[in-house]
Amino acid sequence: MTRLGVFRVCAAMVGMLHVAAAVAGETGMAGNAYFGAVHIHTYYSFDAYTNGTLASPAQAYQWAQGKPIPGGGGGPELQIRQPLDFYAVSDHAEWLGVFKQMEEPAAAISKHPLAPLITSPDQNTAMQAFAKVLRDFSSGKRDPALEDPAISKTVWSDIAATADEYYRPGEFTTFPAFEWSANPGMRNLHRVVLFANSSNLPDLVLSSLDSTDPETLWAWMGEQRARGATLLAIPHNGNASDGLMFSLQTVDGKPLDEAYIRARAQNEPLYEITQIKGTSETNPALSPNDEFAGFEQWDYTLSADGLRPTHRKGSFARQALLDGLSFSARGMGDPFHYGFIGDSDTHNAAATNEEFNYTGKFAFENNPGHRLLGIEGQPASQVQQVREFSSGGLAGVWAEENTREAIYAAMLRRETFGTSGPQIQVRLFGGWGYSDEDLNAADFAARGYAGGVPMGGTLPDAGKAPAPVFMVWASKDAQSGNLDRIQVVKGWVDAAGRQHEKIYNVAWSGDRRPDAAGKLEAVGNTVDVAAATYSNSIGAPQLSALWQDPDFDSSQHAFYYARVLEIPTPRWSTYDAKTLGIAVPGGLPTSIQERAFSSPIWYRPRAAAIAQR
Repeated sequence: MTRLGVFRVCAAMVGMLHVAAAVAGETGMAGNAYFGAVHIHTYYSFDAYTNGTLASPAQAYQWAQGKPIPGGGGGPELQIRQPLDFYAVSDHAEWLGVFKQMEEPAAAISKHPLAPLITSPDQNTAMQAFAKVLRDFSSGKRDPALEDPAISKTVWSDIAATADEYYRPGEFTTFPAFEWSANPGMRNLHRVVLFANSSNLPDLVLSSLDSTDPETLWAWMGEQRARGATLLAIPHNGNASDGLMFSLQTVDGKPLDEAYIRARAQNEPLYEITQIKGTSETNPALSPNDEFAGFEQWDYTLSADGLRPTHRKGSFARQALLDGLSFSARGMGDPFHYGFIGDSDTHNAAATNEEFNYTGKFAFENNPGHRLLGIEGQPASQVQQVREFSSGGLAGVWAEENTREAIYAAMLRRETFGTSGPQIQVRLFGGWGYSDEDLNAADFAARGYAGGVPMGGTLPDAGKAPAPVFMVWASKDAQSGNLDRIQVVKGWVDAAGRQHEKIYNVAWSGDRRPDAAGKLEAVGNTVDVAAATYSNSIGAPQLSALWQDPDFDSSQHAFYYARVLEIPTPRWSTYDAKTLGIAVPGGLPTSIQERAFSSPIWYRPRAAAIAQR
C-alpha cells in the first residue's frame, strides 16, 4: 500500500500526514516569491504629516531599497535591513497633500485656523489637532475650506510620477496607488486602490468625503476602467471596522444581492489580513477551538480616544470566508472571495516590518521611549494603543518576474500570501492525485500546477474521485525564527447551511506527536526577555506535507488555507524595553509567534460551480 493509501486508511486517527522538515525543493519552481507592501503613507497624508512624518514618496521608495531616510520624532534615520521587491505609496485621498501645504507661508491654506496647530513644533499639540480632525471626519462633519482639488491634483500627479521614476523592471517594482479612507463612526472601511500602471490614470483620485459607501468606490473604479485604467482595491484589515467590513448588509441596511456580490468580487480580489493595526484572521470569540486565534489582536476602532469595537462577526477574514461559502451555496456567488496579503499601514514611509528594527507607525514613535512610555501630555489610552500596535506585515506574491505586469497578475489570480513581518515563504497546491514523489521532487511547483491549482484557485469537482490532496511547503526567513509548524485551516458549510471550521496540524518540527484530538504540544520558547534574544536551537528551516482531507464531503462548499507559525521570538516591545532598561509594560506579550497565511483554495460542488460560471 502507498504511503498516501496508508494515510487514507488510518490517518493516525486525526487525519494528518507528517513530513518533518522535508525540503520541497526551491530549484525548478515555476515562479519566484517576491515581498513588498502597498499600504504606505508619506507626508502627503493628513494624519502622517500631522504626526511628524518627514518623508516623501521618493524617500519611501528609497527606504524599501535599503537606503536610509529621515525618521523624525526625535529618533534615528530609518533603514530596512532586508530590502523589499515591490512597494507602493498609497496616501489618503482625503485632503491629499493639503496639510503638508499648510507649512508654506505663501499658500492660502496656511491661513486656515487649523494650520498653526497642525504645523506646531509641539508634538502633542499637533497630535490633538489631528485627533479633532479625525473625530470630525468620522462623524461626517465637513470643512470645505480644507478641501483644495488643485493641491490634491498636483500631489496625485507627483505620487504617480514618482512611482514611475523608481520602477526598475526585473529589480524593483512600484505602483501608483492611493487610499480611499471611509471612516464612518470611527469604523474602518478603508481600501488601498492600486493601479497596474500609469496608463490612463484619473486626474484626481476619489475621496470618501462625499460618500463612505464602498459601492460608490466600485462604481468609480468601473468608470476608470471604461477610460482605460487597470486597477483593483484591497480592503484593510477589518478588526477595527466593528463588524462593518464584512457586513451581510449594505450601507443602507439591505441584504446583499447578486449585483453587490458581483461588484465586490470584481473589484476586490485581495484582503489585508495583517498589518500594524493587528491581525484579522480570526478572533478567540469566533474561533474558540483555535489555540492561535488571539495573535496580535489590536482591539480598537479608529478612534484617538481608545474606543473598543463591540462586534466580532463582520470584522475577521475566516468568518468572512465562511459567510462567502454560505452565499455561494445559495447560488448567489461569493462576496468574500479573497486572497490574502499582509501589509504595513505605516504613516512614516517605512514599512517597519522587522520586529528587531521597529520604528513605529507614526513619526513621533520613532523613539523607543515614545513608543512604550508616550510623550508629554499624551492621554494614557493613546499610549496603550501605540504599545499594542504590531510591526508591519508583508505582502508575498508568486510571480514569474519582478515586474508590474507579473506582480499585478499574481494579485488578480490571488496567488499571494501574507506574513506578519518576516519573509516567510509558503506555497499551497490542491488537486486529486498528488503523491510523495511530487512533494519531494525538485520540480515540486511545476507538478503542483500540472496536477491541480495553486493557492487562490478553485478546485474543480472530480466526480467520484476521493478527497482532494494538498501539497504545502514553507521556508523560514533567514533573519528570523525557525518554523514551528504548518497548519491547514478548513471551513465548510453542511447540507443544513451550518458553518464549520477545523484546524489540522500537517507538518511540524522535532519529534513531537499529536494527541488523539490532533493537538500538538508547543514547540518551546527560547526567548530571553531581559536580553531580548532567542535561539534557533528549536524549530526547522523548512517544512512540507502531503495532506488529504479526512472529513471531505463532495456535496459541501469548502475552503482551505495554510497557516505557518515560527518559533517564539521577541516582540518589538521586548526589544524596546531592553533598550530602555525597563520591564515590558502594559501587559504586552514578551514573545510572539510570527506567521504566514496562504491564500485559500476553494472547493465548490459541481452543480454549484456550473451555476456560477
